[in-house]
Amino acid sequence: MSERMGRSRALFRLTGQSLAYGRQRVLDDISLSIRKGEKVALLGPSGAGKSSLLNLLYSLQPQQSALQPQGGGLVDLLSVYQNIFIGALDRVGNLPALWNLLRPLPVHRRAITEVAQQLGLEDKLWQSVDRLSGGQRQRVAIGRALYRRQPVFLGDEPVSSVDPLQAETLLGHLLEQHETAVVSLHNRGLALDHFDRILVLRDGRIRCDCAARELSPADLDDFYQQEASPARRRPFPTVTAG
Repeated sequence: MSERMGRSRALFRLTGQSLAYGRQRVLDDISLSIRKGEKVALLGPSGAGKSSLLNLLYSLQPQQSALQPQGGGLVDLLSVYQNIFIGALDRVGNLPALWNLLRPLPVHRRAITEVAQQLGLEDKLWQSVDRLSGGQRQRVAIGRALYRRQPVFLGDEPVSSVDPLQAETLLGHLLEQHETAVVSLHNRGLALDHFDRILVLRDGRIRCDCAARELSPADLDDFYQQEASPARRRPFPTVTAG
């Protein structure tokens, strides 16, 4: 009984939420509830508002969430080890964190080495990330998110730079390691195969909020091809996240 109630409780809730940067509206009248335990895929063309929605969700639950932004958000001059360790900064004190960046502590060294092995990065652990390929950098960002050890994963195209087989494996691992996930993707097959719920955004609005089992690739193609409604083009006030 208590487990069912925990899963039904809204972890994220937005009601009529809109967001603009200056005069540019990026989210328009978003009403959304995401429960604990849900795995939600965000789909939509570039510029649809997926990144803005992920950032807004993160602002609502920063202490419970691991955010992997588009591009990874890595520190180029730091090593793979140091970039993964950044995921732990919120749970270690300032002095241990500083010391570990300069001289790795055994407990973190063992744990991060294990994460790197899972991601195929063990031979890159002490290289600076500016020397890595795009796919390797993306795996480092995944490692940092995993090392944050939070129940919620918010990912903005987290596997877009790796080959399809790796993408399938890495995405499955991320979803397995996080109780709740909201992930932006361009690969519709991954969305249908790995998620229980799909949101399709276009022009800052939710055009579809459906169970993945109710959708086909053709259905998703139709949502991508829909034209924006005339109402979307009228001015809309900015509302900040509450």
